[in-house]
Amino acid sequence: MTALMMASALLLAQTATSLPDPDISIHDRKDVSYEALAQGRHDQAIGALEARLLTDPGDPALLINLGSAYALAGKTERAAAAYRAAIDSDTRYQLELADGTWVDSRRAARRALATLDRQGALAAR
Repeated sequence: MTALMMASALLLAQTATSLPDPDISIHDRKDVSYEALAQGRHDQAIGALEARLLTDPGDPALLINLGSAYALAGKTERAAAAYRAAIDSDTRYQLELADGTWVDSRRAARRALATLDRQGALAAR
């Protein structure tokens, strides 16, 4: 249940906002499997997100939601790898979280990874 709470708190809604310049705001809606994740269909979300990453491998919204789907499926090492890929991505923008707050994509990925680690879900290295 804790993994579910962590993942649902960090699931990204379908809006990503790119801020290329402080005076410009571009809203781009993309399918990041939010509905599937919110409805507990993590296996469906994993398949869809992995497919989308083939054409956009560095997209942080896709990577973070893939990490959340992996976490829900109990695949914690894969979840951590997806979150790390989002942190390391050359792409960076503001994301809307499921609770309606907006956060930098790297910060969202760091929070997700820290939550996964705090829960003891990651093996000691």
